[in-house]
Amino acid sequence: MVEPWQDTALPAHVRAADLLARMTPEEKAAQLSSVWLGTEDDSGAVEVAPGQHAYADRSAALDSLLPYGLGHLTRPFGTVPVEPAEGAARLAALQRRIRTGNRFALPALAHEECLTGFTAWQATVFPTPLAWGATFDPALVTDMAQAIGTSMRAVGIHQGLAPVLDVVRDPRWGRTEESIGEDPYLVGTIGTAYVRGLEAAGIVATLKHFAAYSASRAARNHAPASVGPRELADVLLPPFEMAVRDGGARSVMPAYNDIDGVPGHANTELLTQLLREKWQFTGTVVSDYFGLSFLESAHRVAESATDAARLALTAGVDVELPAARCVDITDLPADALLDRAALRVLTQKCELGLLDPDWEPVTGDTPVDLDPPHMRDLARRLAEESVVLLANDSGILPLPAAPRLAVVGPLADEQAAMLGCYTFPRHVGVNHPELPSVVEVLTLAEALRAELPDAVFVADPADADLCLAVVGDRSGLFGRGSSGEGCDAADLELPYAQGEIIDAALASGTPTVAVVLSGRPYALGRWADRAAAVVQAFFPGQEGGAAVAGVLSGRVDPSGRLPVGVPRHPGGQPAPYLAPPLGRHGDPSNVDPTPLYPFGHGLSYTTFSWDVPHCDGPELATDGETTLRFTVRNTGDRPGTEVVQLYLHDPVGSVARPEVRLVGYARLPLDAGASAEVQATFPADLAAYTGADGRRTVEPGALELRVSASAEHVHHIVPLTLTGPVREVGHERRMRCEMRVK
Repeated sequence: MVEPWQDTALPAHVRAADLLARMTPEEKAAQLSSVWLGTEDDSGAVEVAPGQHAYADRSAALDSLLPYGLGHLTRPFGTVPVEPAEGAARLAALQRRIRTGNRFALPALAHEECLTGFTAWQATVFPTPLAWGATFDPALVTDMAQAIGTSMRAVGIHQGLAPVLDVVRDPRWGRTEESIGEDPYLVGTIGTAYVRGLEAAGIVATLKHFAAYSASRAARNHAPASVGPRELADVLLPPFEMAVRDGGARSVMPAYNDIDGVPGHANTELLTQLLREKWQFTGTVVSDYFGLSFLESAHRVAESATDAARLALTAGVDVELPAARCVDITDLPADALLDRAALRVLTQKCELGLLDPDWEPVTGDTPVDLDPPHMRDLARRLAEESVVLLANDSGILPLPAAPRLAVVGPLADEQAAMLGCYTFPRHVGVNHPELPSVVEVLTLAEALRAELPDAVFVADPADADLCLAVVGDRSGLFGRGSSGEGCDAADLELPYAQGEIIDAALASGTPTVAVVLSGRPYALGRWADRAAAVVQAFFPGQEGGAAVAGVLSGRVDPSGRLPVGVPRHPGGQPAPYLAPPLGRHGDPSNVDPTPLYPFGHGLSYTTFSWDVPHCDGPELATDGETTLRFTVRNTGDRPGTEVVQLYLHDPVGSVARPEVRLVGYARLPLDAGASAEVQATFPADLAAYTGADGRRTVEPGALELRVSASAEHVHHIVPLTLTGPVREVGHERRMRCEMRVK
């Protein structure tokens, strides 16, 4: 007899409710728990999660949970190196053990990191999310995410802990590399594209970190966030809202920080009132690793581990990751909070097919290739589109076919220069120096030798026709690198005294190109008028060396645009992008925060012309829309890609408003002499903002749409007038400007 909870013809929530009614309190609590195998004897290994060594050994063991079931399995591939088919077989055996151990034969939900691809040995290493932002290419990001999700599903994984939707507020923050950019529209659209791809592959996407994690004081990891309600509402929350509503994300992870004294894992206003009640989110909220324990030890808002679990469940957390420590299955009272969380977990398991009577784990009987050619091709395309040509006033780039070339700097022949902190080699591989490198990662020096077979490479810049000074970051965790989680910077000076390398190259008298391979923008004003050219790449992944070399040679036309501004001075942060006029340079202060290269900036090896836009209706109601039409032409002699950006300027608001903010963009690949028409449909909803009374409204009055190549490079200004009454908008508002290219 098939019980109702096993009946695949019934809705998931009905099946889950039927199963819940049959469970004991201990079995319900077990569904909120996880185990992290492989960390029991790793005290000598470097931590990959904050507090790992302090808390992991005090977490519940698998054997103690088996009679009751298990909610999650933590990182079966991303904890230790394992060959893909062998890992799938091990996971299948573990799932059979878990099913045999509990009376309903329920498997666990297995989750993994997937921020730069599946964080597993032998898996393709993609560019870091800051590079995704530099592509301004949501469609390509969707393709990447779907390929990542498909590879995870092939070995038995159900949930991915990505994307990061934190809007960069101060790039000294070490996790800048994991973020998509400093503009909420860019972060929202690129992040939503990633969610769509991952979910299309059948993998639950997890939005993190909810919320204001990137707005910490002094850009210090885990530090309190000093943000007002309007900054939270208009800058930090919209990417999450877009990814929930338009992307269909099925999981959310709270942030480690507190906002005005309320920790993310105990924030009922965010996790229940906003996320559940206003946004109608129906998925699961999973804790960040040891986030519940931090309520007791770091935030000190809980008296005990059990008290921390109670606070988190009350706020809206459903699952404790990475291991059950605060959620004690023998000490969690049977009440509505326990039922609420368990029901959400069971519903999600039902949606994934884990409650179906014929469910079987992936066995690993057939070979599994986690780095197939089509994924390497996606990694290459993303890397190529993400490289940003910042300056080329001398016209020295692209390089000649047979240059006499000096390549200097500690990162010129360093694989780490390509890899972010959540790539397997930098995240887990550092614990296994004996591990063979299966995924090929070319350094820039190696890639240049392959790209320029006729070049002569010399060591001394004085003996060269041209010098490449390669500088930037080595990613790491918790202070073991210059960029990455827990690797915050006191200022934006190039780390490891690398500025002296550029100075020495310039002192030789040889024209010098600065190539920055990093996880954050660094202050480059010291060389602004002396470097022959400047190229920026944000941890571009396993294909990054060839991508940067291709841009330098001219095989690849640079089309990346800055997702974060590059500062002129190392101490001039936070940047003025999204700031009202008083946040910009002016007489009241002698400190000029104006960036050297603004948000959205990037050059090409060809030239473009932009026709004056035609506006269908310069007057529109506060609930209306209008469409701009304009033509962009490639006026150069080679193919190239222009990135059209549309910014909104609000001359007068009821509260101080950003000078400009991005509301639309489109990539235009054009052959030499070719043109394309861009149609941008702007809804009045995009002019909405949160006022002093806490309401988000569209106000009548004058606006400007700025058709631009960056936040500061404006081609055309289109005046608009909004008419009609003040209009309040909510969760159903239009959040996108549709950009069509003909």
